[in-house]
Amino acid sequence: MKHFTSLTLIILLLIMSCTDKQDSNKAIEKSSYLDYSNSDDQVTGGIKMIPIETPKGTFNVYTKRMGNNPTMRVLLLHGGPGGTHEEFGNFDGYLPNEGIEYIYYDQLDSYYSDKPNDSTLWTTEHFVEEVEQVRKALNLNKDNFYLLGQSWGGILALEYALKYQDNLKGLVVSNMVASVPEYNTYAQEVLGPQLPSDVLKEIKEIEANKDYANPRYEELLMEHFYTEHILRKPLEEWPKSVHLLFEHLNSEIYVYMQGPSEFGITDEATLSDWDVSDRLQDIKVPTLMLGAKHDTMDPKYMEWMASAVQNGRSITTNGSHLSQFDDPETFFPAVIRFIKDVDEGKFN
Repeated sequence: MKHFTSLTLIILLLIMSCTDKQDSNKAIEKSSYLDYSNSDDQVTGGIKMIPIETPKGTFNVYTKRMGNNPTMRVLLLHGGPGGTHEEFGNFDGYLPNEGIEYIYYDQLDSYYSDKPNDSTLWTTEHFVEEVEQVRKALNLNKDNFYLLGQSWGGILALEYALKYQDNLKGLVVSNMVASVPEYNTYAQEVLGPQLPSDVLKEIKEIEANKDYANPRYEELLMEHFYTEHILRKPLEEWPKSVHLLFEHLNSEIYVYMQGPSEFGITDEATLSDWDVSDRLQDIKVPTLMLGAKHDTMDPKYMEWMASAVQNGRSITTNGSHLSQFDDPETFFPAVIRFIKDVDEGKFN
């Protein structure tokens, strides 16, 4: 009996030793993800200011790399236009544990990048070429390059894919339909009428008078619209990164390209007639269309977009325009699964 007990103890110790070694190996693998010791951006903590050549001169844009993965590298395109990478502030809580490398990036004239403040550069054509220059500077290529664009970033991601998809491994379009006229129709005919009638009436009066600077306009939107369709939490529970996003928003480029209204893109804005719906069929790279039930964008239209591209997948969260914050339980597993499926050759 004593012999049996001793033998059992030895076996248990061996099993525990093997388990400890496996855990140690996993720890070593994970530590390499955060090892910047052989990189030229170690001293800056992954930050690189990348020079962008434009017809108006050379300007620098902000990027910050998080982690290392030679086959899964995600460039994040923020919304706005004129927003910041801060809208992705909680990606740190989900992607590192999956070993996925991701890169924050502030587009030209956004808060952390240079601000030439030249409206001739505020075009989709310019920003597509800007992304291409960032790609080259970061050594992203078809074997590792995933592009994730949210809101205006989704417009930019689609435009980039339509011109440069041979450089991409995967594409994620989050919370943006392929047609501004479609977005406007949904905002005015579906979302607007969901507001209390007196609130909608007051908002329309302010917009009719083009009195967008009226503090009452922002107050009404924040209380009745943003907490329903931008981030479905009470304002006091919005995370700091989202508050910083709003604080750092470049309103000049935002109004120039998007317009001052939150019920669609106004006629005078440069994006007012943007529509690539009939070109989606040209996108062959694996694509995830990520919509949200309470978004400012029609989730049914986003589902259709996944069927319009050659190799698409559709996921609809229970969140709103910033669904990474109000439904992370759906948003991040969808993004992670897509990236890994493409990486492992399992996407179809």
